[in-house]
Amino acid sequence: MNNLRVLDPLAVADPFDMAMRRFFTPVAFDADTPALKMRVDVSEKENAYLVKADIPGVKKEDINVRIDGNIVQIDAEVNREKETKGSGGKVLCSERYWGNISRTFSLAQDVDDSKVVAKYTDGVLSLELPKKASPASKKIAVQ
Repeated sequence: MNNLRVLDPLAVADPFDMAMRRFFTPVAFDADTPALKMRVDVSEKENAYLVKADIPGVKKEDINVRIDGNIVQIDAEVNREKETKGSGGKVLCSERYWGNISRTFSLAQDVDDSKVVAKYTDGVLSLELPKKASPASKKIAVQ
């Protein structure tokens, strides 16, 4: 014999109490979602690093990529606007977000910044970062 039952507090509550709880329950808006974050994938080939960064809703003119040795920095200026209208044409909710996002990371080897290829398509920044040729080691004669 199984005496376990699932407790549903709303099933036993008074209808007036239920209506009052629903009325005073906070409403969640999209504004509660965190600000835009840049997600990055980095992979390595024999002679280059490949980077894909998700930066949706940004114009390519607002993206800056800086390379200093093995340090890669991606900056973008984000400007998002969202407007929700009611049936009468009044704006019931207006949410705007603008600001800068940035991502900086280091690679195991220096990048040859003169051969970098950057493309921005459908909200994804793709970088091909060729590895800088390491100088050949030279044997030093000990005297």
